[in-house]
Amino acid sequence: MCVALIGGMDRLERQYKTEAEKMGINLKVFTRSESGLSSKIRNMDALVILTNKVSHQAKREVMNVAKAKNIPVFMYHSCGVCTLRDCLSCLKNNAREV
Repeated sequence: MCVALIGGMDRLERQYKTEAEKMGINLKVFTRSESGLSSKIRNMDALVILTNKVSHQAKREVMNVAKAKNIPVFMYHSCGVCTLRDCLSCLKNNAREV
């Protein structure tokens, strides 16, 4: 499973990836808006947006791609590692049921 994390804190990037690796999830982290973001997230299985630390422009761009490609989007206000861990756990459990 490949998941994109949009937003969050730069200093927590390594911890975000470590938590995802523990669950067997390939996590791509985009802590800030960058050129070509929409093309980088087109083939993701899910998107997690940490709304506390993301620009409005990046959120709009990501939401447009997700809507066009039918990618599930999960939005959380907090940008902590525990929030991401809970979200990834939920994603993994739902993927097993399908």
